[in-house]
Amino acid sequence: MKTDKVILGILGGVAAGALLGILFAPEKGDKTRRRLMDKSNDYSDELKDKLDTLLGTITNKYEKIWKEGENLLSQGKSKFDDAKDAGKTMFDDAKAEGQTKFGDFKNEIKNSNI
Repeated sequence: MKTDKVILGILGGVAAGALLGILFAPEKGDKTRRRLMDKSNDYSDELKDKLDTLLGTITNKYEKIWKEGENLLSQGKSKFDDAKDAGKTMFDDAKAEGQTKFGDFKNEIKNSNI
């Protein structure tokens, strides 16, 4: 919003300056027109510079946000992989313990006189 106001202010200033320049010009028409063209070119260049700066700022912020998003995604993936590995390890440990207990129970049944 602030940028919109700046642009509108510049354009309004250009229009007001041109109108006042024409109304109160003490010089001949061709000199006045030349001065108005010079001023309008100056304002146009200034506006272009401000727009270039604005676009540069927007681009920098976009790139910064994009990099932060990539970093967050990478961190999330890393944490997910760590949790997945921990879960697999726990599952493998529980499976091995269950197989051991099942084998012990099976041997106990074989060795009992039931």
